[in-house]
Amino acid sequence: MKDDCYYAHSANHAGIWHALGDHLTSVGELARTFAGFAPWREEARLAGEQHDLGKYALRFQARLRGQDAGLDHWSIGAWLALTQHQAVAAALAIQGHHIGLQRADRRSLSGLEPGRLASQHPLGLALSELDPLRLLERAHGDGLEFQTPQTKAVLSWAKPIAAMLDVRLLFSCLVDADFLDTEAHFEGDATGKRFRRAGPNLDAGAALRALDRYMYSGIRSGRPMQSAVREARETLWQACTEAALAPTGCFTLTAPTGSGKTLAMLKLALEHARSHGLKRIVLAVPFLTIIEQSAQIYRAVFADFPEHFVLEHHSLAGLGAETAQGDAQPPHERERRLLAENWDAPIVITTNVQLLESLFSNRPSACRKLHNLMESIILFDEAQSLPAQLAVPTLAALSHLAAAYRSSVVFATATQPAFDSLHEAVSQYAAHGWQPVEAVPNHRDLFTALKRVDVIWPEPGGKRTWDDLAEEIEGIPQALVVVNLKRHALALSDALRNTPDVVHLSTNLCPLHRRAVLSHVRDRLARGEPCRLISTQCVEAGVDLDFPRVYRAFAPLEAIAQAAGRCNREGRLSESGKVEVFDVEEPGDWRRRFPTHAYFQAAEVTRRILLDQGAIDINDPAAFRSYYRQLHDLSLPANQNPVFDEAIKARDFPEIARLYRLIDQDAIQVLVPWSERLDDFEILRAEAEGDGIGGAWMRRAQGLAVSLYRPRADHPAWGVLIPAKLRRTGKADHQQDEWFILEDSRGDHYDETLGLILPQAEQVLIG
Repeated sequence: MKDDCYYAHSANHAGIWHALGDHLTSVGELARTFAGFAPWREEARLAGEQHDLGKYALRFQARLRGQDAGLDHWSIGAWLALTQHQAVAAALAIQGHHIGLQRADRRSLSGLEPGRLASQHPLGLALSELDPLRLLERAHGDGLEFQTPQTKAVLSWAKPIAAMLDVRLLFSCLVDADFLDTEAHFEGDATGKRFRRAGPNLDAGAALRALDRYMYSGIRSGRPMQSAVREARETLWQACTEAALAPTGCFTLTAPTGSGKTLAMLKLALEHARSHGLKRIVLAVPFLTIIEQSAQIYRAVFADFPEHFVLEHHSLAGLGAETAQGDAQPPHERERRLLAENWDAPIVITTNVQLLESLFSNRPSACRKLHNLMESIILFDEAQSLPAQLAVPTLAALSHLAAAYRSSVVFATATQPAFDSLHEAVSQYAAHGWQPVEAVPNHRDLFTALKRVDVIWPEPGGKRTWDDLAEEIEGIPQALVVVNLKRHALALSDALRNTPDVVHLSTNLCPLHRRAVLSHVRDRLARGEPCRLISTQCVEAGVDLDFPRVYRAFAPLEAIAQAAGRCNREGRLSESGKVEVFDVEEPGDWRRRFPTHAYFQAAEVTRRILLDQGAIDINDPAAFRSYYRQLHDLSLPANQNPVFDEAIKARDFPEIARLYRLIDQDAIQVLVPWSERLDDFEILRAEAEGDGIGGAWMRRAQGLAVSLYRPRADHPAWGVLIPAKLRRTGKADHQQDEWFILEDSRGDHYDETLGLILPQAEQVLIG
């Protein structure tokens, strides 16, 4: 370290200090590159060049030598970007690159003024330097010149979700550039910085050839199927090929279960990417059951492609790749985790939670990958799963991403929501609203051609008891029963306790246990052996099962259709499969038969239509359009979230990030002793009791973890839940309240059939 030089970071393992001028220049150039064709790319460069300007302060240089602490080195650069360059997005990004994006109202931005921060810093920190001109002088001495960008990201807040997404995308460019350049310094040696190896590029032409080989050598030639099914799949395939030629934008892809939608989506995405030179395909799915199935198909298609051509980013990705000690990782797994940080891969498979919550996040780590959504095609499978209370802001963000950044968004499902009815509400937040193009204009013909089930609707007022239903199921060798609540699954399983070949499936079972159950069920179905599966909704969307008979507790119309998709799925029966919808006879408030108020509300819309019409044709897409329009008229999605709307109007990035949640976050994870992986459980428990738990432990534990809503303080469940302690870090001990280990020495609380059973379990288990 030279006394007359300014540094960004301390020495790496080769003893080389990171020169500040080099860091700012490099981050600026990287940020501009990541911005691609965006009109605000020069503002991204400015953000990179000024993000660590406060490190030119003598106090910060002393901090690098361990002689100072408690410094804010970011606010001064944000203030200069705001006042000298009128670059609001750059200022917010610079301010947030360590602490997250903050509020963007005028009062909050004026709080960046050095004098105000010096007298009352919100984090109790001291500014590394009070005089911005002194820092600029030193930066100029390092050869830096800061140009005011001609075009900026935020020109108006009139469409607030669109403007805030622009800020997040610029923020993404900055934080990814900063991460990568800093990492390259610490991975470097005496010859210079060493940047990580980039992920492979999307060669859409080669990928299409691989997909066609897979289809023709495996799916089309190798699987017996009815001619109607084959023709329908060919029709869908051709429609997706033609739709891919359309300009980038927003699409719906409406196709029935069993039509080959998973591979047809991929065909559309690859053809579209080849036509428009898009860089990346992102597949987002709502449930881990779907993600495992889709990932397996994608890996098979691209088996001969470079490693990480298909990148999985979800809680079960890389499960078990670490050693027993938890921290060591095989090289390929370490590379996967690095690529997952910023989605640097041609095909990314992830969850709705990971993608959509990132679009509304304010945290550097979550936003880091967002710039890689530009010039990409984003596929949403089972699009009907988007919560109504978040529909309008979500559609606005996706609409703006497509319209402004040459990306395409595809909502694929057999039960397409009528989101275009929300166009006017979406237009309040993003100029283009929501007016998607249907990729399969003749999709109604596909539903007619692939009609494989008849639905038996309940008579008005007709009720079934669990004992009645159990008696009927005993006489059917292969049947699937889907219920709305875990306690209902337990009640029916109990009524069938003396019946052989009964299998239970719910999220009471840990993921590895669920995976094993589904494999067992598929094997028995394939061999024609008796199999009676009692399941919650976790079996519906995307789970490839084919039963001749399905029973479905009364539910929203889309849930009934999803359950019907597990009946005669491949069309192998000589006649239509049978789906019977039933009402449960249960004392007390009838709303308790449903998991949430929104679920109950949607079920009642279904019941109203049924009373009016006598029956509903689940093979008619028009029936779903009418259903969703009535549901939107009743639930008013645009008015469901006033607190969130207020946060948007206030441009409050932290509050928006806190409020935008696809699933209930007040949950805990319980490590359970499933017998087939008992050794893994014992190893994980021993590590937790010894060294404590860390990130690697949590990743390895995901497969043996059951999620619960957090029990109330006096709940008896706490008597068998042992808190896992965090690994010691050399600092003060930290407590965590999310991970617990099940104390089940007698085997009372984790059952080989029913999974986790706790006292009063129905009050705490996540459905």
